[in-house]
Amino acid sequence: MRTIVSGGCGFIGSHLVDRLLDDGHSVTVIDDLSTGRLENLISQKGNPGLHIVEADCNDYDLIRPLLEGVDWVFHLAALADIVPSVQMPEKYFKANVDGMFSVLRASREANAGKFLYAASSSCYGIPDFYPTREDAEIRPMYPYALTKNIGEQVAMHWAKVYKLPVISLRLFNIYGPRSRTSGAYGAVFGVFLAQKLAGKPFTVVGDGTQTRDFTYVTDVADAFITAAKSDIKAEIFNVGSGNTYSINLLTELLGGSVIHLPKRPGEPDCTHADTARIEKMLNWHAGVPFEQGVKKMLENIGYWRKAPVWTPESISDATADWFKYLE
Repeated sequence: MRTIVSGGCGFIGSHLVDRLLDDGHSVTVIDDLSTGRLENLISQKGNPGLHIVEADCNDYDLIRPLLEGVDWVFHLAALADIVPSVQMPEKYFKANVDGMFSVLRASREANAGKFLYAASSSCYGIPDFYPTREDAEIRPMYPYALTKNIGEQVAMHWAKVYKLPVISLRLFNIYGPRSRTSGAYGAVFGVFLAQKLAGKPFTVVGDGTQTRDFTYVTDVADAFITAAKSDIKAEIFNVGSGNTYSINLLTELLGGSVIHLPKRPGEPDCTHADTARIEKMLNWHAGVPFEQGVKKMLENIGYWRKAPVWTPESISDATADWFKYLE
C-alpha cells in the first residue's frame, strides 16, 4: 500500500512508520518537526520505501500533491500536553483542528482509500462508568481534549456527508520507547524514567492509587494497521490495554523511592477503555502485558538520559496554570 503518516517523526507515528515499512508498504511522512524528531526514524535511514517531507499540515498546497493515489492516510500530527493547551489555545486549535481539516480535505480530493484519525481518550474527561465505552458522554476538560474531539467530529461528519472512509481510534495512555523527553511537563513514564536515572524520587500525584489504561505503543501501531486493512468505515473505536494499572504498581515495577504531590483538579482517578467494540468488529486486542512493557522501558532507559529531571518545585511552577484554570 501507498501510505501517508502525518506526525510520522513523533512517538506513536514513528512506531507506526516502522510497522508499515516492515510490512512492505511505502510511507510518506509529513512532519513539521516541532515535536517530532528525525532520530526516531534513524533505523529506517536509507530505506527506499520511506520519504520524509518537512511540512506543516496547514500548508495545503504543499501536502495536497503528496496524497495523490494514496491508499491509507494516518493522521497523527498534533500538539499534545495539557498545560500548554491551556496557555496557548489558539496554537492548539490551529494545529489540531485546522491541520486535521487540511489533511482530511486533501484525502478526500485525492480519493484516499482510508483515513485513520488518532483521537484521544481525554475526550471522556471524568467518565461515569469504567471501563468506558465509546458511547460515553464527551466531557473535554481542557483545550487539548477539546481540539482532538472537534477533529474527530469533523472526520466523522465527512464520513457521513462525503462518504470518506474514516475510522477514528481513541487512544488510551500510550507508553513505550521514543516518548517525548523534553518540553512541557507531561507523560508519567518520561518523568519517572528521568528521575530514576538521576537517582531522584518519583513524584507521585496524590496517593498513587489512581489507575491508568497503559497501552504499549506497538499495540497501538497494530490497531491502526488492523483498522486500515478492514472494510469497516465511519466507526469510532477505543484502543486500550484491556486493563488499568495503578501508579503505585508502576513505581514498584520501576523501583525507587517516592514523594507525593497534591492531587490535580480535573484528573480522573481511573482511565480504562472498554475494548469490546474493537475486539468484536476488528478482532483486535492488545498483546503486550504491562509488566513486559515496563521491562522494555527499563531496557531502553538510556533514551531519557537527556530528559529534564522534574522536581516538586519545578512541577509546581509548570502546572500553576492547571490549578488556576482547571479547578
